[in-house]
Amino acid sequence: RIYIGKWGTPEAEERYHRLLAEQASSGGALPVPEGEMTVVELAARYRRYCEGYYVDPTGQPTSQLERVLMALRGLCDLYASEPAGSFGPVKLRTLRDTWVRKGLARRTCNGLTQIIKSAFRWGASNEYVPGALVVNLATLQGLHKGRSAAAEPEPVRPVSQNDLEAVFPFLSRPVRAMVELQLVTAMRPGEVVQIRATDIDMSGPVWIVALEKHKTAWRGRERTICVGPKGQELLRPFILERPVGAYLFSPRMAVAERAARAEGHRRPDQKPNPRKTDRVVKDRYTVDSYRQAVQRACRRAGVTPWSPNQLRHTAATAVRRQYGVEGAQLVLGHSEITTTQIYAEVNMKRAVEIAQEIG
Repeated sequence: RIYIGKWGTPEAEERYHRLLAEQASSGGALPVPEGEMTVVELAARYRRYCEGYYVDPTGQPTSQLERVLMALRGLCDLYASEPAGSFGPVKLRTLRDTWVRKGLARRTCNGLTQIIKSAFRWGASNEYVPGALVVNLATLQGLHKGRSAAAEPEPVRPVSQNDLEAVFPFLSRPVRAMVELQLVTAMRPGEVVQIRATDIDMSGPVWIVALEKHKTAWRGRERTICVGPKGQELLRPFILERPVGAYLFSPRMAVAERAARAEGHRRPDQKPNPRKTDRVVKDRYTVDSYRQAVQRACRRAGVTPWSPNQLRHTAATAVRRQYGVEGAQLVLGHSEITTTQIYAEVNMKRAVEIAQEIG
């Protein structure tokens, strides 16, 4: 209950309309007197804000929302009932140390810590916490490589040619086509799984794929992918087989083709077996189901499991070797060349040749 003054007075009328405006501006939450908001209340309001903010152009939640929820859960596990205004750098460091002890990678710990800082910065902008608190939290520096106990993950490496060739016989036709398409276009896994015929401009000798949903769409950037003759040959059969507007690569197609190759088939009068799981085969691959299909094939082939994200590194390294880092930047669609250098490994063979010539 919020007292706004004596009924019928201009002061009460003003406070009433101000209260409604503040409630609408904060997503339906009522204002909290200064100093009374707890950490869990701030986290709940920030979560509602993020659920409306971290969505893609189609309205679906992005992966950043999962990271926000992970950070807020850790925050509330330790400080839920604490006053939000009393949260400071020492408590934030304590929270970060719990993530370090759980074995999370250094960059992950830094990312989660930054989310907590953002939550309190958002709280300060809504006058839930003092602005000075945000300044204090900013004094906590991130963890640096080699100067903390946080784990350092292995860098993502390209897939070797031997591992690729070993896995190909164990991939379904749609999954193999996606793998080969990534190798000739350097697409991200999240891009290759969502291609539809309606996304492709086939009017020229090089096809142009324009994706509405991609990693940097929230920044207002466009993502166009050039598909040459090799990629066109991979896409053409699926364009002809799939319905107009459908995703080109479907797990149902893989299941149907596997059933058609099976040696034994059901009798016409045979009763269906009861399902043992709730698994439903969808009409399109997700990034997770694509990765799982590839890694199942890796285990069957007897090679160390690799992920589709490594194929982007493989393609980028090949492009950089032949066309330089600027060419790799164009193919990968990066706005900063430093990002390209993460994906496209340096051609050490060429560096050795140069050293032999000049050194």
